[in-house]
Amino acid sequence: MGTTDDITRTAFRTCPLCEAGCGLEITVKGGAVTRIRGDMADVFSHGFICPKGSTLKQLHDDPDRLRRPLVKRNGVHEEVDWPEAWAVVADRLQAVIGEHGREAVGTYLGNPSAHSLSALLYNRAMLQGLGTRRRFSASTVDQMPRQVAAGYVFGTPLSVPVPDLDHTDFLVIIGANPYASNGSLCTAPDFPGRIEAIRARGGTVVVVDPRRSRTAEEADQWLPIRPGTDALLLAAMVTALADDGLVDPGEYVAPYLQGLDEVVAALAVFTPESVAQATGLAAADIRALARGLAGASSGSVYGRIGTTTTEFGTVASWLIDVVNTCTGNLDRRGGAMFTMPVAGGPTTRGKGGSGKGFSVGRGHTVARQLPEVMGEYPAAAMAEEITDAGDQGMKALVTVAGNPVLSTPNSVQLDAALEQLEFMVSVDMYLNETTRHADVILPPPSQLQRGHYDVALLQFAVRNVANYSEPVLPLDGDQPDEWEILARLGLIAAGLGPDADPAAADEMGLADTVRRAVADPSSPVHGRDADEIMAQLGDAAGPARMLDFLLQTGPFGAAFGANPSGASLAHLLDNPHGVDFGALQPRLPELLRTPSGMIELNHPVLMADLDRLKAAVPALDEQQLVLVGRRHLRSNNSWMHNIEVLVKGAPRCTLHVHPEDAARLGLVDGGVAHVESRVGEVDAAVEVTDAIRPGVVSLPHGWGHGQPGTRMRVAAERPGVNSNILADHEAMDPLSGTSVLNGIPVQITCG
Repeated sequence: MGTTDDITRTAFRTCPLCEAGCGLEITVKGGAVTRIRGDMADVFSHGFICPKGSTLKQLHDDPDRLRRPLVKRNGVHEEVDWPEAWAVVADRLQAVIGEHGREAVGTYLGNPSAHSLSALLYNRAMLQGLGTRRRFSASTVDQMPRQVAAGYVFGTPLSVPVPDLDHTDFLVIIGANPYASNGSLCTAPDFPGRIEAIRARGGTVVVVDPRRSRTAEEADQWLPIRPGTDALLLAAMVTALADDGLVDPGEYVAPYLQGLDEVVAALAVFTPESVAQATGLAAADIRALARGLAGASSGSVYGRIGTTTTEFGTVASWLIDVVNTCTGNLDRRGGAMFTMPVAGGPTTRGKGGSGKGFSVGRGHTVARQLPEVMGEYPAAAMAEEITDAGDQGMKALVTVAGNPVLSTPNSVQLDAALEQLEFMVSVDMYLNETTRHADVILPPPSQLQRGHYDVALLQFAVRNVANYSEPVLPLDGDQPDEWEILARLGLIAAGLGPDADPAAADEMGLADTVRRAVADPSSPVHGRDADEIMAQLGDAAGPARMLDFLLQTGPFGAAFGANPSGASLAHLLDNPHGVDFGALQPRLPELLRTPSGMIELNHPVLMADLDRLKAAVPALDEQQLVLVGRRHLRSNNSWMHNIEVLVKGAPRCTLHVHPEDAARLGLVDGGVAHVESRVGEVDAAVEVTDAIRPGVVSLPHGWGHGQPGTRMRVAAERPGVNSNILADHEAMDPLSGTSVLNGIPVQITCG
C-alpha cells in the first residue's frame, strides 16, 4: 500500500489566471503538484492552455507569496499570527470609523477579484459591513464603458453581446489582441484557434489596431487606426451603410428596436471622408469594411480595451452595438449574441422583457463631483479623495487583490497619497508596490487551495458551459479561506469584533437569499419551503454552498428536485471536465431589462455624447505623438511578474517606436527614450519596430516594480517602467469614469 508521500492523483480545475477559463489537468504526488497540462476532456477548452496556466505550481510555491499576516511596525512589515492581525484590524479600523464616520473608509477591488469565486460572492459582504459608498475598482481602468453602454441599451451592465465566434463568417476585432489576452468580456478558451477556424471555413477576420499585433498578423486585413478614434470609425461605418442602403436590422430584431432611424440620422455627419484624417484610415477602406460586414452571411464587431480606455469609450462601445444592429447581426447565429449563464445573472432573474433599466449618479466624489457608476467611483479619483477632500477626505483604505499604484493613472500621485492614510488593510498574496503602504496585510490561500467557478466570466462565454473545481491542495494549518477573510473583515467593520464568526454570518446571509427566492414569483423555487431548501444545501458554510443555490435556481437549474437532470453543484462534481449546455441561442425579447421593454438604441445619454465626439474631430485631426498600452501572453497586469518562467527571456517592457519616428526623434533600437506627459515622465528602453503605426508609441501595462519595502524578488530583478506614471488622472470618459490609457499625448527625447 502506498504512503501519503507516493500516492499520485489527478485533479481537474479551471485556470483562474485570465478570462479564457481553460481546463487544467493537475497531477499531485505526495501533496505537491508535479505537472499541469491542458485538460483534453474539458468541454470548453479541449486541452488548450497558455503559458500562464502551467504556472499555478510556481505561484503556489513562490517563496515571496505571503503565508501569514503582516503588520507594519515602525515602518517594517512583521509576520504575526491571525488573531493578532484581526485584533489590529478591529482596533484601527473601528477607530477611524468612530472618529470620522464610514464615508472616511474607501475600498479598491483589483483585477484578480474577478477570477475568484470567494471574492465574487463575499466582497459584497465586506462592502456591506464597511457601509461606505467610496468604492473603487480596476473596472474604471478597463471594461466599464462596455458595460455602461450595454446597460443603457439593453437594461443591465451584464447584457453585453459577445461574438458567436464558432459560427461567424466575418469578424471585426477593434482594439483587442486575443492572441495575447485570450479574449476579454468574451470568454473563449483558445480564442486564437477559433479565429483560425473562421478563416479555415472561408470567413474573414479584420483587425483594427494602431499596432500590428499577433492577432493582426493572423488576420486577413490590418487597419492601423489612430488611437482614440474608434468611435469615429464606427460612426462612419454606419453612415457608409446608410449611403449604400444597407442598414437592415432584420425582421427578428426590428419589432424590439427603438430609435434606429434617429441614431442613423444623428451619425450622418460622420462620413468616412470627414473622419479619414482623424482615424488615419482611408475613406475607401472604411466603406469597404462596412460593405464587407453587411455582405457577409453572418458577422460581428468585437471591441475591447483599446476601445474602452479612451475618452469616448462608452460611445465607441455603444456604436459597436449600433453597427452589429445595422448589419442584421444582433442576437443571431454567427453575430453578436447574448449568453445564458448557467449560474444565472441579471439577464435571467426577474421578469423577462422589461425592467428598471440602467442609471448612474447615485452619489458623487467630494473633490471633483464625479458620479457613481455601477456602484463605484473612478479609480483615477482615489488620490484626490484622500488629499483634496478636506475634512471629508478618506482616512482609511481596504484593498483586495489589487495593485493600483502600478495600474491606475498618475501613479506617483496615488503612491504619495497612500502615505497620508491613517489606516490601510490589504487582502493580498504579495507585499507589492501598493500593499507596502498597508498597516495590515491578510494573505488569502493560493489559487490551488480554493474552490473555483467563473461566476463573472461565464456571463460572457461564447457557449453556455459550467465547470466547478474543488480545491486541489488543502489549506495550511490555521490559514483561513479567502471567503472567511472577506466575511470577517465585513463583520469587524460592522462593529462585531475580531472574533465574529464568518460561518454564522454566512448561514444568515444564505437563509435570507433563499427566503427572497421563494417569495419571488419569477424564481424557479417560488412558493417552496425555505427550510427544506436550506436543508438540501447542507451546513458546510462557504462559497460552494452559495454556488449550489445559484446553479439550482439558474436557467438550467435542478431547482432542488423539480428538474433532476439540471445544473447543481453535485452535477458539476460528477462531471469534473465541465458540462456543456449548448451553443448560444437568440434571447430577444426576454433578456431585455429596459423600462420600455425595447432595445433603447437611441438612449438620450448616448445620443447626447455625439456632440462631444463631433467637437473633438478638429483636435483629433491635429493629434501628434500618443502612447498606447499593450499586453503579452505571459503577463496579466502586475500580479504575474514574480514568476520566473513568465518573465524570463528578452525584456518585454520596452517602448515600441516606428522607424520613421525613431529617425525623427534620434532614437535607436536598444537606446533609452525620455517620455513625458502632462503629469509625469519615465525613461524607457527603445524597441524600433514597424509593427506600430507612425505617430504612436507603446509601453506595456503593469510594470514598475522594485520599489523600497516590497518583497517580490523576481519582479524587482526585471522592474520595467510604470506606464501609468504618464496617464493623466483628469483624462477620462465622462459617461463611465474610465481613465484614458490609450492615446495619451506625450513628448519624447533621447534619454
